[in-house]
Amino acid sequence: MSAPVTVSAAASAAERILVFWVPDWPVRAYLRELESAEEDPPATPAIALIANRQVIACSDAARAEGVRVGLRETEAQSRCPSLAVPPHDPEVDERRFAPVIASLEHLIPGVEPLRPGLCAMRARGPARYYGGEDRAADAILSLAEQLGLPGARVGIADGRFAAEQAARASSTDPAVTAPSEGVRIVPAGAAAAFLSSLPVGRAAQPAFAEVLHGLGIRTLGALAALPEDAVRQRFGPEGVAVHRRACASGPQHGSEVRPRTPVRELAVELSLEPPVESAEQLAFACMALAERFVSGLAEDRLVCTALRIELTDDIGVRHERVWSHPHRFTAADAVNRVRWQVAAMPTTPAGAESGREGAGIACVRLSPAHTDRAAAHEPGLWSTEPDTRVHHHLSRVQSRLGHTGVGTMGLVGGRLLAERQSFVPWSTGRAGRRESRSSAAGPWPGAIPGPTPSLVFPEPIPVELCDSSGAPVAIDDEDLLTARPARLRVSGTGFDAPVSDWSLPWPLREQWWRGAPERFRLQLQLADGDAWLLLHEQGRWHAEGRYD
Repeated sequence: MSAPVTVSAAASAAERILVFWVPDWPVRAYLRELESAEEDPPATPAIALIANRQVIACSDAARAEGVRVGLRETEAQSRCPSLAVPPHDPEVDERRFAPVIASLEHLIPGVEPLRPGLCAMRARGPARYYGGEDRAADAILSLAEQLGLPGARVGIADGRFAAEQAARASSTDPAVTAPSEGVRIVPAGAAAAFLSSLPVGRAAQPAFAEVLHGLGIRTLGALAALPEDAVRQRFGPEGVAVHRRACASGPQHGSEVRPRTPVRELAVELSLEPPVESAEQLAFACMALAERFVSGLAEDRLVCTALRIELTDDIGVRHERVWSHPHRFTAADAVNRVRWQVAAMPTTPAGAESGREGAGIACVRLSPAHTDRAAAHEPGLWSTEPDTRVHHHLSRVQSRLGHTGVGTMGLVGGRLLAERQSFVPWSTGRAGRRESRSSAAGPWPGAIPGPTPSLVFPEPIPVELCDSSGAPVAIDDEDLLTARPARLRVSGTGFDAPVSDWSLPWPLREQWWRGAPERFRLQLQLADGDAWLLLHEQGRWHAEGRYD
């Protein structure tokens, strides 16, 4: 039985606070990011986001298997062998929650984001407008359903901390009323009684909670029963802050909710009636839209370096993609991206399940995925006109040939030389490239150490490597050459210069569980200085590259 709760006279009465909470928001943000990138979600519903080898957030299916936040990755996988463990990206959480906050601000002004998935607002204004706290909460949950957030919760209580705990409470908890699904309301004046049975770990940091446990203080009610002056003398400011949360008392000055300044809407949208089918027609219709988009950014002294284009057809299917730019988007660049995105969308025949459907595009939305200060993209003191001309002319050629018509080559991760070459379309910055799980720097066991060949063959060329007697040289069971190489013949053409030096062969063993054959590499130099990189696979030699 908890001791009676006493509130210090110095504590002020807490105002009514409304908290909106989306459970497991990092997991939802991760799935939305995959959907926008048109990537397949994990095959299992059990998902745990990992950072520093620990579980940061997990889905309901993972919790049902015993996975909890804070577990080590190996422990979580041992509890749920089918668990998907993608890395956690805090930037995705914030970016995906920003539109939710903007939608809430259209419904109820004065929203303070607490963290991705959680925000607070004063309850008095919404309650007076909608005719009660329960009706205001229902309006917020209706908006959440429209935003595709089923299972969102609303908690209302005296003070922000009590409202957060109310949002997580069950309908059977004491001093809690549940007028509808997802709404938890603690009546005015009952917040201290509601909090009294909760463990002190809800309001204190783990180290401080452990100290309180050692003193026999295990519930917030037991802590609230102590005089505030005694808590201040014993534990200092940290103890006073936890004590005030336990007492459900308000701040000494001002309000607990500090609404953010509403962010100006930088996205622009165009509805098309009738829907447009042709990419060229859609690009022509979006010229004014792109000009308005760039002008709006310029008013705030911003430029767009990553552009999100959302195309919705007449039956509601949305096609979303993020385009990046090495410098900044102009109106012409944005129009070109719209044209390329429409042209890349496959047209699906009747009865198919994916691709482009309906009669055409009915809505176009342009929004900045990443912005930068315009001052950072102004030309320098010395002229950069040659680079500007090159970019201008290549962009014009690309606008005629398409997105993949002009590009440059870049290096990615891989073992074979041909696998490491990647074509990057022009006007695509690093943010627009899909990074592989391992970078180009490796580690890649079996990759070439040191300089790579200056000439790489798109397809390895058949070669013959023979010893002094003309017998072919092979690889034995100990991964060594069966004889000393003497002559090299490439595509039936022999070389007068004999083989002078060669390296030990080194193996390339990958995906052996799938039956992939063993491969070996060999660096070879002829007497005249000519050098080759050879590849041995299934008893045959091939030339992978040539050194100058």
